[in-house]
Amino acid sequence: MPITVFAGGEVGQWRVETVAAVSGPPLPVVPRLSVSDATHRGDTDAVWALRGLTSNTRYTRRDEREALAARQAGLGRPEATRAALIPISKSAAWWALAQDERRLLFEETSHHISIGMDYLPAVARRLLHGRDLDEPFDFLTWFEYSPDDAPAFEDLVARLRTTTEWEYVEREIDIRLVR
Repeated sequence: MPITVFAGGEVGQWRVETVAAVSGPPLPVVPRLSVSDATHRGDTDAVWALRGLTSNTRYTRRDEREALAARQAGLGRPEATRAALIPISKSAAWWALAQDERRLLFEETSHHISIGMDYLPAVARRLLHGRDLDEPFDFLTWFEYSPDDAPAFEDLVARLRTTTEWEYVEREIDIRLVR
């Protein structure tokens, strides 16, 4: 599983529009964001770099995974000139729960997957895990969408932030980007 590096600095394929701390300490504001795999050196003068890897789907059942794959648009679509990187860290209370308890909060209570399905294929997404790499964020959520789908993306994020699951989020940064 390759590691993806999101480097904030002076260079990168994405122009940063905003860097906003939703909860917890902020990240420094930067003008550009590069996205590369760990084998590429990227911006060696980056102000910050966040690493994550695509791992096994921890809270998704097979039928949900298949439904998501059937509706998911690919990343890198030419019309998807807007993106968001939303790094998230959850509380010790979240990680103290058993896997089945986290799944219960994630989908049966908060309907995280069901909410996300409402916005496919307009909003493409990828979840990367940083916790296993001892990174400052547990999850790096990457979204791409067209300018016409920006209102739908805002609605998606607003809905997720009102769920019970989000009560366990200790740190969240919302980084908006344009290509």
